[in-house]
Amino acid sequence: MGLPGLRAAAWALRRACGPWTPHLGPRLLCLHSMAGNGEAPMPVGTKQEQNKKARSGWQGPTRIWEETEQQAKKLKSSEDGEQQRKLPKRKIVLLMAYSGKGYHGMQRNVGSSKFKTIEDDLVLALVRSGCIPENHGEDMRKMSFQRCARTDKGVSAAGQVVSLKVWLIDDILEKINSHLPSHIRILGLKRVTGGFNSKNKCDARTYFYMLPTFAFAHKDHDSQDETYRLSAETLGRVNRLLACYKGTHNFHNFTSQKGPHEPSARRYILDMFCEEPFVREGMEFAVIKVKGQSFMTHQIRKMVGLVVAIVKGYAPESVLERCWGEAKVDVPKAPGLGLVLERVHFEKYNQRFGHDGLHEPLDWAREEAEVTAFKEQHIYPTIISTERQERSMAQWLSTLPVHNFSATAHAATGLGTKAPSSLEGSDGVGDSD
Repeated sequence: MGLPGLRAAAWALRRACGPWTPHLGPRLLCLHSMAGNGEAPMPVGTKQEQNKKARSGWQGPTRIWEETEQQAKKLKSSEDGEQQRKLPKRKIVLLMAYSGKGYHGMQRNVGSSKFKTIEDDLVLALVRSGCIPENHGEDMRKMSFQRCARTDKGVSAAGQVVSLKVWLIDDILEKINSHLPSHIRILGLKRVTGGFNSKNKCDARTYFYMLPTFAFAHKDHDSQDETYRLSAETLGRVNRLLACYKGTHNFHNFTSQKGPHEPSARRYILDMFCEEPFVREGMEFAVIKVKGQSFMTHQIRKMVGLVVAIVKGYAPESVLERCWGEAKVDVPKAPGLGLVLERVHFEKYNQRFGHDGLHEPLDWAREEAEVTAFKEQHIYPTIISTERQERSMAQWLSTLPVHNFSATAHAATGLGTKAPSSLEGSDGVGDSD
């Protein structure tokens, strides 16, 4: 019997029976509504029999009414849950862009409200938009959530990709974005295979590092001269040095959390180069792009930092070769402000599933215009304005003279090699820079 039938039966029973005494048994000669003299009906059976039935738990029509109401409520709750379960819950990927300023990285720290992350805002928007139940926000494993790259504090992204299971509600992108701040946007959504994991299926990641070109001026030049312009000769030298990173090398000197004998310290860099400079608000900037299979914590910032130190004349070019050896070299780490996750790559997945007629290739070509617009509106202006206000690059350049590039880090600082941290999330397929 459905919900309407149960309720109708309950009300009919109550109207027919009128007020009931809880101890009355089932053997009735008549009901109040049926008695002509208005006197209370007398039950058939001895008092002993009535007491026996009372002890056995018989509660008469009152019990019937309560049970009917309970059944009705359960049925209503069941129907509501059934309607929610009918929404398709599917594995998808979301293309994200965000400005990382003011956030302590991408990855959520469940149970800690002290440090706000990008995923805190994302999960809240998913719950409020009705894409996931609230308990999935408390335990992200329930929605099989995974990110391609765990960007560090202050690092932005123009092409982050996360995978998760959601209810495919109508106008899903519009609803999610309506609960997000303007500096975090969901730019695309695609269906993927049920076992898809955005971290494990990612073949490579492309980052770019945006910096003022006065960082490449010789050390005898004013380190804060905004009128400096990068010459073609200096740009050529920068690109020649950046090309030295290409291929497979032992990058243990470019992170604080790997030893020289750890296999995971070996990383493969597909390409690294500096683009032509451009002027914004009177200051010249350049963008260094690097594509690799995966990166360790601070690896890219140290790769950029060492090239800057060489070009400025603080370190010899030979230090690059020494970095591949076992000795711990003192490698400077460039500021995190200019680092941006630009794109993630899924070549193998696309080859296998991208043209199977059921799934789309994960190339985001249609979203390219939106990605470019977001960079122009939120990422570039934030980097430029923050550099002008905080002078992070100029301040960092002033620390380069204290580095001793002819000695090991142990000799220069008097400290031993830092032990690997359990918080380091790079394991050959991960990314934590």
